[in-house]
Amino acid sequence: MTTIRKEEEADFDAVVSTLRDERYHDWPNEAGFEGLDEVRGPVELAVKGFIPPWAAGSLFRTGPGQYTIEDTPKGTFKTTHWFDGLGHTHKFKIIPGPLNTSAPVKVEYSSRRQSQALYDSIKETGRRYDISFGQRMDPCIGIFGKIMSVWRGPSAEQGPEHSNIAVVVHSNPPGLPSSVRCTTPGGTSKRPVKHMWLSSDISIMKEFDIDTLEPIGIATQHLLHPLLKGPLSCAHAQRDPRTGDIFNYNLDLGYTPTYRIFRTSAMTGQTRILATISGKDIKPAYIHSFFLTPSYVILCIPSSHLGLMGIKIPWEGNMADAIESFSESKRCKWFIVDRLDDSGIVASFDGPAGFFFHSVNSFEQRDESTGDINVFCDVIQYPTLDVIRQFEMDVILQRDGATENFWSSEARLKNCQARLTRWKFVVPKRRSDNEKGKRKKAQRILELKAPLAGELPTINPAYATKKYRFAYSTASRGFSTLFDSIAKTNLDTRECTYWEGEKGHTPGEAIFIPRPKSYPEEEVAEDDGVLLSVVLDGYGKKSYLVCLDARNMEEAGRAECNFAVAIGFHGVHVPINPPELPQRFR
Repeated sequence: MTTIRKEEEADFDAVVSTLRDERYHDWPNEAGFEGLDEVRGPVELAVKGFIPPWAAGSLFRTGPGQYTIEDTPKGTFKTTHWFDGLGHTHKFKIIPGPLNTSAPVKVEYSSRRQSQALYDSIKETGRRYDISFGQRMDPCIGIFGKIMSVWRGPSAEQGPEHSNIAVVVHSNPPGLPSSVRCTTPGGTSKRPVKHMWLSSDISIMKEFDIDTLEPIGIATQHLLHPLLKGPLSCAHAQRDPRTGDIFNYNLDLGYTPTYRIFRTSAMTGQTRILATISGKDIKPAYIHSFFLTPSYVILCIPSSHLGLMGIKIPWEGNMADAIESFSESKRCKWFIVDRLDDSGIVASFDGPAGFFFHSVNSFEQRDESTGDINVFCDVIQYPTLDVIRQFEMDVILQRDGATENFWSSEARLKNCQARLTRWKFVVPKRRSDNEKGKRKKAQRILELKAPLAGELPTINPAYATKKYRFAYSTASRGFSTLFDSIAKTNLDTRECTYWEGEKGHTPGEAIFIPRPKSYPEEEVAEDDGVLLSVVLDGYGKKSYLVCLDARNMEEAGRAECNFAVAIGFHGVHVPINPPELPQRFR
């Protein structure tokens, strides 16, 4: 049972009302999508204010960066969905002053396009041959070519620049054959970063050079284990914060869709299948993230079912059109998979129909009275699939009345607002034979509606798989077609603090960097750190890296670009070795 306070409902209604009043007309986002260039650099950025030296390291960001290709044989090629822009990876290198923790830091920026060969192919033919998220494939491409593009993907012979893989950044993923010299397939989460990879929602990953950002290799999950032969996977693989082991799933399509949950050991580089999920009521679905606790992997199959057991993806040429129409009857199915022993699926649950892109965090607690394990999963959830179409380019960039038309539906106005939702699952200490195979009812115990939470959620990484208080997200209060603020949400008190720039300043994902201890016994608060976010100044047509004090969400400093940086998806901060006694952030 969830309780929503009256003032929260009023805040939610205010977001809906602001969108209904079309206040987004005063918030330009075009500069984050049009006329974007590579900056191979590095170029030094102007730093204002204070960025703490213990934030030193490299912030890698990735996402789309090219949307329009002119002068093709078929005229101008236009990307129609945000998720389908051609990949562009960025690096903000934060450099501390020499031997002086109080000296100002320097910030250098560089970027590199990730799909130049795909761009050249479109330029030459006017057609895009790969399976995309929402871009409709040219009808002149035969069904055989469409099927091969999703089942096979780009080949190693083609090279990494033929693939459009640029959603999530991973450092040192174990088990993959790196193209960087003098590396090993294993390693631990503590070792220096030697290789970097990009992922999306397919079973192929792309490696890029840590210095030049040049794409240098691709690898499939089949190289990890021969049974991981399906074409789809999860962009957001989960990592054990203690061991560095990587967890993910592989989805094999066809008459009997099969999910294989697997773990790749950081110590050995070896991969083991933890569970196999299939059956007459198991549907293939578009799934962008899942959950990890110290004992379990939790997979939710949401209502985003793929038509014709997945065959509709090559038929339609994209993921969005292959998803079946929403229905309340397509309930979410949750599977709790043991990751410590060989117990496989230890519990399963049904929940209301819905959809999500991003998990936030998950943790577990033992019930001392029964010995049962209570598992809690936090997710940014939506009641329908409407939000997928919110990110079409015409809607974002307010073209040809598409934005007004999209937001003209009162139901859609409400359905597209984020809800930070906590689900509870009870894993019994002992299972009777009668309980095995039966799905119980998921319990929703918390729901925080927009603007108390938004998209692209992050937390203090030290609290991954642990009970925590604070989540950070890019929030929308209705002023922009994308995001207009960064929210800090206290899940215990339901309080929310915002950072907001000037009008027309669109923030990206906020990456949390915890302040290191000043002495071994010091206890550092969960929100004691900084947030780094790349912000677009839509009016000035340039961007800046903002540094926020995560305790009060006030700006501490920024590094300014004299050009616009693409509005991307996700990133990772790779620290350098911090000073032994870092100066406390003030």
